[in-house]
Amino acid sequence: MTNATSARRVRCSACAALATVALGLGAPIALAAESATMSSEQALSRQQKGIVPIAAAMALGDMSQLDEALNRGLDAGLTVSEVREILVQLYAYVGFPRSLNALGELMKVLDARKQRGTRDPVGREATAIPAGSDVLALGTANQTKLLGGPVKGLLFEFAPAIDDFLKRHLFGDIFARDNLDWKSRELATVGALAAMSGVESQLQSHVGISMNAGMTPAQLRDVAQVLAQAGQGDAAGRTRAALEQHLARSTR
Repeated sequence: MTNATSARRVRCSACAALATVALGLGAPIALAAESATMSSEQALSRQQKGIVPIAAAMALGDMSQLDEALNRGLDAGLTVSEVREILVQLYAYVGFPRSLNALGELMKVLDARKQRGTRDPVGREATAIPAGSDVLALGTANQTKLLGGPVKGLLFEFAPAIDDFLKRHLFGDIFARDNLDWKSRELATVGALAAMSGVESQLQSHVGISMNAGMTPAQLRDVAQVLAQAGQGDAAGRTRAALEQHLARSTR
């Protein structure tokens, strides 16, 4: 997961891009060279494929689709802890109301499966961050790894509170939770953003972050295919477009 500019003007431009990526507001930075070797896998696993429709249905607030996606994800081998973590994390991208509704739907699905005699693996809880940890420093380090460089810029000078929330809470409190890896977290984010119209620039940003987290173009094309198979044709199209735009930008 470890994945620069000379003149001050260029550096400010790059920092602004990084800042907007952190908020999901703009274009991604170029990939670090080593990201191409982070994963030799050419297809998503069954569990990874299960994440994408769950995130997309949650983002749309479609409980019928979510019910089906949750069952398919659990059948594919996702643990209860992993599915719950997906729905918790995505509140940062689609809001508390949809997250709370989705968690309620998961409870219903688990109860129905239990009534049918299905025993889903619980999985493990996230390891607690040690008391006294500097969560701001931890989040800053996580953010830097995921985005490929430190995040600074005019946006965060204008609204320093959002910079603190992103570093301390999203990349610290949430991304430090180790019951879901970063690639899975970005799969969920891409799936959710792809399902929503009007956030294409944010989707393109997270395509870049996903590749910094270790995903390959082939795996992101697999994401689009999974969305299409789940009846999310528009989301599949947005994912393909975002990937092609990102690849075109990174080869300039």
